[in-house]
Amino acid sequence: MKVLHVVPTFYPAAYWGGPIWSTKAICDGIAARNDLELRVLTSDAAGPAIGVRVTPASLPYPVHYARRWAGHCIAPGLLARLPGAIHWADIVHVTGTYNMPTLPAFALARAMGKPLVWSPRGALQATQEWPDAPHQRLKRGFEHLANLLRPRDAVLHVTAGQEARASIQRLGDMAPAVIPNAVDVPHAIPDRRRDGAKCRLMFLSRLHPKKGLEALFKAMPRLPAHFTLDVYGTGDASYVQALEMRAKLSGGRIRLHGHVEGPAKTAAFAGADILVLPSHSENFGIVVAEALAHAVPVLTTQNTPWQALDRQGCGRCIDLPRCDLAAEIKALAALDLAEMGQRGRDWMRRDFSTAAMVEGFDGLYRQMVGQGYQEVIV
Repeated sequence: MKVLHVVPTFYPAAYWGGPIWSTKAICDGIAARNDLELRVLTSDAAGPAIGVRVTPASLPYPVHYARRWAGHCIAPGLLARLPGAIHWADIVHVTGTYNMPTLPAFALARAMGKPLVWSPRGALQATQEWPDAPHQRLKRGFEHLANLLRPRDAVLHVTAGQEARASIQRLGDMAPAVIPNAVDVPHAIPDRRRDGAKCRLMFLSRLHPKKGLEALFKAMPRLPAHFTLDVYGTGDASYVQALEMRAKLSGGRIRLHGHVEGPAKTAAFAGADILVLPSHSENFGIVVAEALAHAVPVLTTQNTPWQALDRQGCGRCIDLPRCDLAAEIKALAALDLAEMGQRGRDWMRRDFSTAAMVEGFDGLYRQMVGQGYQEVIV
């Protein structure tokens, strides 16, 4: 079976955060199957500036990085290759929303009678749930065109039931397949090096207003002096600059470190006691899973699909508008964080394996190419 992934940006373009890594994990797993052949069609964008381009990585499957000319991922070469690539494929998997490749891929897949999976990666959910989401009218227009152009039996891939409900509210009736993202659980993690005299909070995500950093920055002055906050990630330059100015007023309690990955990300988790993600909208929130995999307890919000944190005993999931964030952080910090972290790590190993995710997509693709889709919930 031939599988084509059409995605606006692809590894190693890590600027846009979690979806890059989860899409690569899907592709890596699918390409490793003996009877599946994978191709990826994407742009060479690696950040907002036009001149920032990826250096293609050596991967065990072909990835074509078309040259971006404008915007987020406007790449004429991608459009030129799209008809041939879709003709080659048995199934087309489109990742991303409100960008250039999506609508042309929908139209061509429908015209050629190819089954299609769409992974909006939380964009529909964020637009539905976040009141300050920009460009609402343009997005409604995009959604209307998507419904007109997509194959009638296209399947919407979502990572949680919460994302499915919000996305279908935007689109109307579309069959969802719920397949959660996977997380790599390290075989061993560095010594936690907990310091009883300090409580080291961390935030790791794209720096964007919907991530709730404003609430966390406001909570910091109301926490005891031994609480510190390390912020990892990048985003719009003007927004990052405003955060840096506020961090300078914290007397060293808040520090911004920029983007981290690989060993630097592992070190960030090793140097933290609690991950705080006070997000206003998350389709999955891969950083929550990553933190738990590194035995770091998590405090996040009910706008993420992590309500089971309380039940699993490895963190808290709060109703942010109705809660005192500083008080919630203090209450969590008073618990046995080492024990909570180990429970989170065990949970990730048990229920969020890469093998389960890849098996879910393998089954979904085969159903759609064969006798048709039956609901998939992994």
